[in-house]
Amino acid sequence: MIVFPNCKINLGLHITSKRSDGYHNIESVMVPVGWKDTLEVVGRGESISDSSILTGSAEVGKARFYSYGINIPGSAESNLCIQVYSLLEKWFNLPAVDIHLLKTIPIGAGLGGGSADAAFCLRALKSYFELRISDAEAKELLSGLGSDCPFFWDNKPAFAFGRGNELRPMEIDFRESWIALINPGIAISTQMAYAGVKPKPSSIDLTMLPDIPMEAWSEAIHNDFEDSVFPQFPIIGEMKARLYELGATYASLSGSGSTVFGIFDREPNLPKEWGQYSKWIGKL
Repeated sequence: MIVFPNCKINLGLHITSKRSDGYHNIESVMVPVGWKDTLEVVGRGESISDSSILTGSAEVGKARFYSYGINIPGSAESNLCIQVYSLLEKWFNLPAVDIHLLKTIPIGAGLGGGSADAAFCLRALKSYFELRISDAEAKELLSGLGSDCPFFWDNKPAFAFGRGNELRPMEIDFRESWIALINPGIAISTQMAYAGVKPKPSSIDLTMLPDIPMEAWSEAIHNDFEDSVFPQFPIIGEMKARLYELGATYASLSGSGSTVFGIFDREPNLPKEWGQYSKWIGKL
């Protein structure tokens, strides 16, 4: 069973208050984008791993996990794909599996790549073992693993609120827009990003975003993490400004960073000096 977890961007991100559980209340519009990882779930004995290209491997209980591509930090027990399997194994007493992940979405990039891997791993396990799991049950399980995780279950534009796990579907017309995502290779932890922000009430109701012309988004909406990330990493703020110079209708930091994106009305031509950075260009 092979699936392709994709990333997301944030159109506006307001940090409105600190919660009693230690999280923050946020408001944002999340949109799926086509930059993807590749994830395979197979029964034990059905898979072959090439140790020469492995970047990591782990075995926890009846799950073996193999990663390729970008190195994934952290312990095996903290890996979200392992956690998804472990939770399901308790419910359904699943057979042993091998999970292979080719990681291409940058880590610590504000793109939700790890959350997407978790949601798509759950979907793959559900399909592979023909498990009876409702959408509500899937989202509740994913919500316990990470605030962004439930978004990737439906994987459609949505207004996110609460700690980011409460979702309301939205329809947004991107008019065949192109998007460019650029990551400068800086990993920003969520803890680092939140350390420099001051919660405040939203300046705009983001559920009204579809009614606001895209040309006005740069004045109407804001990612509050830019206030803490740009001073710490000026290059990221400079990249956002350059996207506007290149003709972007709207540009922003995604999530807590470090990826910036620009939305264009035609395929963008990025500067040669960005050749060293990870990037993705495609249709929205």
